[in-house]
Amino acid sequence: MTAEVLLVNTNRLRPPVAPLGLEYAADVLRARGFGVRLLDLCFESDPGAAIAENLRGRETALVGLTLRNTDDCYLASGVDFVPGFAGVVQAVREQTDAPVVIGGSGYSVSPAAILEATGADYGIAGDGEVPLAMLAGELAQGGEPSRLPGLVWREKGRVTSNRPWLGPVAELPRRERTLLDNERYFAEGGQAGIETKRGCDQSCIYCADPLGKGRRVRARSPAQVADEFEVLLARGISHFHLCDSEFNVPAEHALGVCEELSRRGMGERARWYTYATPAGFTAELASAMRRAGCVGINFGADSGDDRMLAELGRGFRAEDLWHTAEACREAGLVFMYDLLLGGPGETRDSAARTIELMKGISPHRVGVSLGVRVYAGTELSEVVRCEGPMAHNPNLRGKAEGNSEFLAPVFYLSSALGEDAAGYIAELVGGDQRFFFPTAEAGTEAYNYSDNERLVEAIRQGYRGAYWDILRRLAEGD
Repeated sequence: MTAEVLLVNTNRLRPPVAPLGLEYAADVLRARGFGVRLLDLCFESDPGAAIAENLRGRETALVGLTLRNTDDCYLASGVDFVPGFAGVVQAVREQTDAPVVIGGSGYSVSPAAILEATGADYGIAGDGEVPLAMLAGELAQGGEPSRLPGLVWREKGRVTSNRPWLGPVAELPRRERTLLDNERYFAEGGQAGIETKRGCDQSCIYCADPLGKGRRVRARSPAQVADEFEVLLARGISHFHLCDSEFNVPAEHALGVCEELSRRGMGERARWYTYATPAGFTAELASAMRRAGCVGINFGADSGDDRMLAELGRGFRAEDLWHTAEACREAGLVFMYDLLLGGPGETRDSAARTIELMKGISPHRVGVSLGVRVYAGTELSEVVRCEGPMAHNPNLRGKAEGNSEFLAPVFYLSSALGEDAAGYIAELVGGDQRFFFPTAEAGTEAYNYSDNERLVEAIRQGYRGAYWDILRRLAEGD
């Protein structure tokens, strides 16, 4: 009898976002001879009952649960997802003696602390497909899994972890996208995700991506990326989001992907969005992206002040934002700039220069996040530690006490912005509807997609694409 692994999607936020990691893990598990079944709690009205029904009377070799985010990364709300995730882990453990393993991009941010908080048997930090299949194989054979890459486990009363698996993603099995109900995710979520590479070699002081995905970029071939487009297009899915940390790093790979997509006629059949860095973004790449079907780009601009860009570890300066905007306009691409205000060294003057620059450049939309989420293992976390006891740090907001691993939501918000930093930024924005930042003016948007009913309703009405662009079109009556 084939050993069967149960994969559980725990993310229930709306609009729904398909758990890519589970799909990719299923492909590797099947290639290694395991049966795979899915429990997608996203669409279950009673998660506890669904867990009990799925596990009752069934042989299960291993249960894998994914955590997409530890929190909503939004200072104004500070919603912590880990306690709810721990509740799902406990509900699974009550129904089965099978080993419980947790993973996902959110888990990889703080793997030891989350393993302790949830009581799971194992965790897998970083890339999960290969280590999960290896773990299932070792447990099925009664082996010793402690040497497996990415594994997090308890040994002699303490949590121990191994280095993540950072192998070539181009050698993973073909991505069939058969585990999930991708058609339903498209109907209710408005887009489907695809990745072209993993890893990020940028030096942003706040970003946790390199912790889980590595600092070396590991690319899939352009043909593999195009094949995945084809698989989903054949199912009636037409709008996509490329999930790379930065699509244009490295630029030559991005151009190769665009050339292959264009060769297959994706410019006429698909519409896609992506993240990119303004560093080195060229008119040539913008044009290639548009021909390949790209319609919108979200740039991590962070700031319009050169000193702050240097403080945040960004590899570009304010002048580059002008060039990037020009390249997008020439190519006919809709674009937005994401700002991250309040980091170390931020002042009222630097914030004002940033907002003024955004108004001058006039991207289609500007996302404003006030306060920088602090994650363990990042350079920003070391900045915080060097500033003294967290409980007395005037630059911290959120749970600053008893949170040495930064697991609960805690944000860096420079005290130089004053007591009413949000009010000051709102005054600078001045009701400009291009900005995603809540003010007293009608029409301005908060910048939080979690359980966003306006987006849910828009997608129900037929809107598709990146969420920032759906909100833009709603505001403009497009």
